[in-house]
Amino acid sequence: MTLIRVAAKGRGAHRTITAALAAAPAGAVVSIEPGQYPEPLGLARRVVLEPEGGVGSVVVCPPAGPAVTVTAPNCVLTGLVLRGTDPAEPLVRVEDAAALTLEECELNGGRIEVVGSATGSSAVANASLAPDADLAAELADPVNGGGVLLLRRTTLGNARNTALHLTGDARARVEDTLIEEVDGIGAVLSGTAVLLAERLRVRGVSGSALRVRSAARLLALDCALTGAGRNGLLVQDDAEAVLAQCRIEEAARSGVRLSHAARAELVDCRVTEPGGNGLEATDTARLTARGCQIATPGGHGVLAVGSATVLLEETTVDHAGGTALHFGGHAVAMISGGRVRRSGDHGTAAVDGAQVEMAHSTLDGFRTCGVHIEGEARAVLDAVRVTGGETGVRIRSTAERPAELRDCTALGQRRSGVEIGTDSAAVLRGTRIADAGAAGVTVDAGGRLMMTGGGVSGAAGSGLVLGRGATAEVSGVRVDGSGKNAILVGDSVSGTFDHCDLTGSAFPALHIGKSSKVRFRGCRVFDCGQDVGLADGAEPLFEDCAAIRVRTAVLPTLTDRPATPPPPRPTAPFEPSTPNTPGHPTTPAEAELWQQGEPEPEPETLEDLLAELGELVGLDTVKRDVGGMVKLMQTVRLREQAGLPAPPLSRHLVFAGNPGTGKTTVARLYGRLLKALGLLTRGHLVEVDRSALVGEYVGHTGPKTTEAFLRARGGVLFIDEAYALVPAGAANDFGTEAIATLVKLMEDHRDEVVVIAAGYPDDMNRFVGSNPGLSSRFTRSLTFADYSSAELVSIVEHHAQRHQYELTTAARKALAEYVERIPRNAQFGNGRTARQLFQHMTERQALRVSELTAPDSAQLMQLDEQDLP
Repeated sequence: MTLIRVAAKGRGAHRTITAALAAAPAGAVVSIEPGQYPEPLGLARRVVLEPEGGVGSVVVCPPAGPAVTVTAPNCVLTGLVLRGTDPAEPLVRVEDAAALTLEECELNGGRIEVVGSATGSSAVANASLAPDADLAAELADPVNGGGVLLLRRTTLGNARNTALHLTGDARARVEDTLIEEVDGIGAVLSGTAVLLAERLRVRGVSGSALRVRSAARLLALDCALTGAGRNGLLVQDDAEAVLAQCRIEEAARSGVRLSHAARAELVDCRVTEPGGNGLEATDTARLTARGCQIATPGGHGVLAVGSATVLLEETTVDHAGGTALHFGGHAVAMISGGRVRRSGDHGTAAVDGAQVEMAHSTLDGFRTCGVHIEGEARAVLDAVRVTGGETGVRIRSTAERPAELRDCTALGQRRSGVEIGTDSAAVLRGTRIADAGAAGVTVDAGGRLMMTGGGVSGAAGSGLVLGRGATAEVSGVRVDGSGKNAILVGDSVSGTFDHCDLTGSAFPALHIGKSSKVRFRGCRVFDCGQDVGLADGAEPLFEDCAAIRVRTAVLPTLTDRPATPPPPRPTAPFEPSTPNTPGHPTTPAEAELWQQGEPEPEPETLEDLLAELGELVGLDTVKRDVGGMVKLMQTVRLREQAGLPAPPLSRHLVFAGNPGTGKTTVARLYGRLLKALGLLTRGHLVEVDRSALVGEYVGHTGPKTTEAFLRARGGVLFIDEAYALVPAGAANDFGTEAIATLVKLMEDHRDEVVVIAAGYPDDMNRFVGSNPGLSSRFTRSLTFADYSSAELVSIVEHHAQRHQYELTTAARKALAEYVERIPRNAQFGNGRTARQLFQHMTERQALRVSELTAPDSAQLMQLDEQDLP
């Protein structure tokens, strides 16, 4: 290695850097004495320039033009300060086929420009981006053409237009580098350029932090883009960007914006406080986000319009100023494991002709609708939980295919859980609506409802409301505790209700409007003052229906009594738009019932309840434990009645089991058993999770937990996923306040409320051990084992019998083999999996039977092996 020295004095030293470069052979090291050098440097051979006095001791500041121009491969500048006079001009220029490394340098007053061939195409540019991509070989031998740049621990500042510009097929790698104070864009990639950035920081730029256009590609790892005057990342044309573990903070417009046919993938990234949208895709762009967080965007959390495609996995949108997830035009969105919290408008909106599929996601704290669908948009929701807000799911779409909700939950809306607009349609399968402030499900004029399984509980208004001219096909739905009617059928409605249970409505369970032709088959009405109210001209048909513990019954009181249409009983219908106080009458017939008062329902017997428990599939250990507790409590009651002191007894339980193992079903039965024993006054179930107990700010959690607890007075408070109150690794979390409040309430109301904490077996020990008060109160744990293959088959057969289907012998054998092959992984849903399997079988059977010319009743009921998925 040849060493050449630059100094003001000394034998053999060159007085200028330019003279030293002229004398330096390829591979030489030029050592420069501290000082300022007002000369432009041209690197035409492979050389290394380093300061003799350490980093920052040498300043290169030419009066005009670039400070450094590189035309040779593998040149290195270490520890130099480069200063330009015109921020809009290049300060460092790397020509086509040249290569430069800048390490621990400071550049001020101009940009770095790396030039490539406009028609060139490097191997890196053509390859798919990957986090382990490496440009080291390109720096040593740029055989593929295009300038190559490596930046390490370098600062770029005070530039105009851009601080780093890669053109053509240029390539660059940037590590631990800062770009700041740019009147324009931090870095621009065009042509087929490629930039690999690790721990790059961009701040204080008036334009976008990074812009990728043409067919350029960006890979960014652990980078921070802060305070951009426009977008954090802008990707255009056919460009591609991959970001992993990056932070994009306080961009004035969008955190990430894609247009044209651009593509971007974000992994474990965080977008915080953009002035506009968090993520935005337009035209035919494709955006993928996995494990990302979008926090406090001024606009939408995620926006996709045009024909863009968006894939979101395990991504959270928190505190959006607008809609958390907004899709318009003909955009397509697929969302899995998403979480929406506290949006200023909707949780999710699909408008125009957008198509949305959302699975295993939660939406909580939105202002208007959890999911809003309008225009010709369509949404398919699978296991989506919607909590709070004005409306849970609002469907105002005229799309050819109806919206679908599968195994979804809507809880605690101020208005309705599900609203289906005029001439709109929706299919609800296994969907549950609870504690709606108005109706559970409403269907406006001309709307269509297809609902199978699931139910409505605790609606302040009616459970199901069908407007004028609506149609309904409802099967296997349970409506509990409605403040008005269980089902309100408006004028000129048509459809069928099969095997529905209507319980405890304040007004007549069924109200049938004028000219409505509705068929009820195998339906049961329980525990209300009146079962049916009819308007003049109503034409319902009742088949095998029954009224049980109903004071004024027009239906048969036995399910095997011959069914005949009831005589007309004129009552006025409730208008869904009329504000009514829950529980108060608004028609003469209802006033009469109100004055007469509600009869005390006939109490359930222990024998009936224990028989109902015994009929559940599987759960042998749980049944034995519950039966033992019942016997213990019976003995306690006998001792109390004899004036003897009762032994210490904790009724609170831990239910440990995977999803779908029957925990909620048994919890509901447990409350009814305690009521039958006289240990609870109501025996009802109030189901909550972390979102219903934990507040959003200091001082909010205690009142929120108290409100939920007091709703369960006289019954059971069921805390689903209770371990979420003590997140692993979170020392300061509002969940600890919720637990402390629960412990005090359990003591203050120890004879009024039973608490059941449920969740995964591995996590419940952490919950119970988080507070000494919990461990002393939860002394008994019931383990809900996963269902065996034979039990899953029995559950499918139970659903088939309930809905009047019959499995052939071949179908039973094929079903057993099919169930045996189902993977028992994290997606396995136990009873939910069996229910979904039955639904798939009925759908496939329907398609098969539709091809028959005139199927008979046996064919309509029969499920064969070919109906298995």
